Amino acid sequence: MHRHLPLHLQVEHFISMGTIDDVIISNCYPSDEELAILKDLPRNLVCFDVELIDTLPEVERSIVLDELHFNRGDVSANFLRSTQSRVKYKGHEFKVLNAPATIRRGDVVIESSEYGHYAGELQIALADMENSGKSSVVGHVPEIEHFLLDTIRPWQKFRFREVR
Repeated sequence: MHRHLPLHLQVEHFISMGTIDDVIISNCYPSDEELAILKDLPRNLVCFDVELIDTLPEVERSIVLDELHFNRGDVSANFLRSTQSRVKYKGHEFKVLNAPATIRRGDVVIESSEYGHYAGELQIALADMENSGKSSVVGHVPEIEHFLLDTIRPWQKFRFREVR
């Protein structure tokens, strides 16, 4: 385990690898807070912390926090791509909300309607890249969790929990 990581991130790391059936905590006593966090962890998917932008509209907030996401099977080197929201919200106008010049690793992106067919698709950036100006950065996965991005497999499910 990674001793520098909080206990819940260590457990989520093993969950994301898909090879662990049981987690045994030893060598120290977990705090009541750590045990409470562990109790609430989903055991079949990774739940990323996310820091959302303050001006996020309700539909985009719901896409990030309420939807069950999965990484597409045709994996991308640049993004984890969750496409169900573009199907569910087809026809909704997604305005460009926050389009920095550079999309950074760990940024959570929702594509604007300027991307046509991809409007409403949620993505997590795996690498820094130039933003075309059409992609809205709606949040960010904290750097301490970036290692989990590399462990998500094709079709693997994930969620987000908001942190401030």
